[in-house]
This record gives sequence, structure tokens and C-alpha cells, in this order.
Amino acid sequence: MTDTTRMTTATPWHLWVVGVLSLLWNGFGGYDFIMTTTQGEAYMRSAGFDQAMIDYYMAMPAWMYGPWILGVWGAVAGSILLLIRNKLAVWAFALSLLGAVVSLVYGQVIDPPPALPAGMEMMSYMPWVITAVAAFLAWYAWAMAKKGVLR
Repeated sequence: MTDTTRMTTATPWHLWVVGVLSLLWNGFGGYDFIMTTTQGEAYMRSAGFDQAMIDYYMAMPAWMYGPWILGVWGAVAGSILLLIRNKLAVWAFALSLLGAVVSLVYGQVIDPPPALPAGMEMMSYMPWVITAVAAFLAWYAWAMAKKGVLR
């Protein structure tokens, strides 16, 4: 017997664009997390960080790993869930946004980092960009769930 009461919503083309781009963006965040936590100073130095910036990140309090993990892995999970049209993407991206906001507040208010080395000044905007992308992805997943695209 066929269930005809359940309607399906076609997947809009933009879901694939947003999903793939978010997976690439957030996948790099996952790569950066793994490299930073496993390679530490060597990875940061290869990324162009000077000693003051390396010391800042190496002295990050243990509790900040919570928001960092939520931000990075919530976003990776959200991207995958979005691509498989699962409504849990909304919650994953919401957790990611929470992690991004806590990290932003920590770095802007509680313990601002030292000045970036010459040539890397534009990177000072990255916490804001990361938070804006996280907010967009949370909103987008919510909008797709509301339209019935996510199941």
C-alpha cells in the first residue's frame, strides 16, 4: 500500500550549492582543528603565525576547547546533514553558531589575541566572518526545514 498522504518537497538547486560550499568551508575548519591540536606549534608556524600568536593559542584555557569543538564539528555535521536533507542540520548548525559566538566573545572581549604579523592583518576579521557564515548556515537550514525540504 502506498502512503499518498505524505508529500515530498523537491530539493532546490541552491541546497546543493550551499551544502557543498559549506562542507568545503567547514571541512577546512575540521582540518585546521585536527592540525592545530595534533601538530601544534609546527602547524601554526607553517601557517605564518609568529611566536606571540603561537604562544597565545598554546595558552588557550581548556574550557575554550568546548566552544571550538562545537563550532567546528557542529558545522561539519550540519553540512553533511544538510546534504542528506536531514532536519537535524538545524540543531547542528545552531550548536556551531553557539560555539562561534562564544569563541568570538572570548577573542574580542575576554582575552584578545596579540597583533597579527605583518601581512596577516586581514585575518583579524576571520572570527567575524566565521560567525557570520555560521549564522547564515543556521538560518538557511532553519528556512529549508520550515519549507519541508529537510525531513
